[in-house]
Amino acid sequence: MTVVDRWRPETAAGGFTRDDEDIAFYTRINALVHPDMVLADLGAGRGSRFDDGSSPFRRNFCNFQGRVKRVIGLDVDPVVMQHPHLDEAHVIEPGGALPLADASVDIVVCEWVIEHVEHPKVFAREIERVLKPGGWFCALTPNTYGYVGIGNNMVPDIVKDGLMRLVWPERPAQDAFPTFYRMNTAGSIRRAFGKERWSHHGYISNGTPKYHGGTTLGFAVVSFLQWLMPPALRTNLMVFSQKRAAAMEIDP
Repeated sequence: MTVVDRWRPETAAGGFTRDDEDIAFYTRINALVHPDMVLADLGAGRGSRFDDGSSPFRRNFCNFQGRVKRVIGLDVDPVVMQHPHLDEAHVIEPGGALPLADASVDIVVCEWVIEHVEHPKVFAREIERVLKPGGWFCALTPNTYGYVGIGNNMVPDIVKDGLMRLVWPERPAQDAFPTFYRMNTAGSIRRAFGKERWSHHGYISNGTPKYHGGTTLGFAVVSFLQWLMPPALRTNLMVFSQKRAAAMEIDP
């Protein structure tokens, strides 16, 4: 039994916790999609959320292949070509153009990705270009002002890898990528995706405690820290931004 199973016994009833941020995130995506949509998974990786360690419910809930018209996977890592639940896959260059036609996608999903974006406005322009009018950009990412974001920004790079191995020992070494945290507040999302062309419906929330080293004490400490934090300092930023059908005039 893992420390999460001990602290979150409800996990036995379906394979997810009461505060599972992935389930909260994909609940809204499930509410947005319909069968004739094209969904782009930007930062799809190898499809680790479908691995054998996930519950059947989680694997099905987060898998849109067969439930939408087409699922396109995009990633800077060539492992995306091994993703088991994509209809189409592309390896992309960091900060480069997406290999998708203008207004060809209904929804773009980014799970634990935009903390790695170096140039937010360039990134946002590409998202806007490929999305159809009325399309959605959905992202799950650490909040800059949550304990994960603060720790990432305060810890020097020279000790970060060693610390990560301590607090998250199961993380595959090949999944470590540079982080910039330039799109990790509601304000930075609004600046990158201007309100004249986008409406924003995201929020900040806590999820199941992470980075606890797999110990009971670590889980207790992180749980208390999350409970203590006011809303603005909660752990995760949920981004749900919709491209307007037409640009809106904004008063100066």
